[in-house]
Amino acid sequence: MAGEGEEDMPRDAKIVKSLLKSMGVEDYEPRVVHQFLEIWYRYVVEVLTDAQVYSEHATKSAIDCDDVKLAIQSKVSFSYSQPPPREVLLELAASRNKIPLPKSIAGPGIPLPPEQDTLLSPNYQLVIPKKSASTEPEETEDDEEMMDPAQSSSQEQQTSELPSQTPQRVSFPLSRRPK
Repeated sequence: MAGEGEEDMPRDAKIVKSLLKSMGVEDYEPRVVHQFLEIWYRYVVEVLTDAQVYSEHATKSAIDCDDVKLAIQSKVSFSYSQPPPREVLLELAASRNKIPLPKSIAGPGIPLPPEQDTLLSPNYQLVIPKKSASTEPEETEDDEEMMDPAQSSSQEQQTSELPSQTPQRVSFPLSRRPK
């Protein structure tokens, strides 16, 4: 991985490899060098573009050292945020820690949310379709002949009085099993 084919490697890649070695990184994939080179080139192009803008703003004919320094300084201050000083963090921590924590109102164990806010409460429904006239066995002509005509008209009235085919919804709460 590291150290393979260094004689035909570009100068910038050799510099990246030596930087990795100086930082104690001995084992890495070859593409790491290419990734560092890409970041390096992109950073240099952005800094030089900013330096050119600063130079043009100052009506200079060429980029000088001050323009490059200003571009690097603006890049560092806008791209990388510095953490606040240690003293400021200590003051913030002291002021925050003056407020005591609230007393725990829960008993022993893990405090749980109310049952209505959990996903463990029963929340399912069963759809029970009502029996329809089409599920009853069909009558044959022999059955009709044997029936009384007055009876058949009353059956027709009963089936017409049934509500439309709306399913009935029923839910069941879960109960604890006795141990």
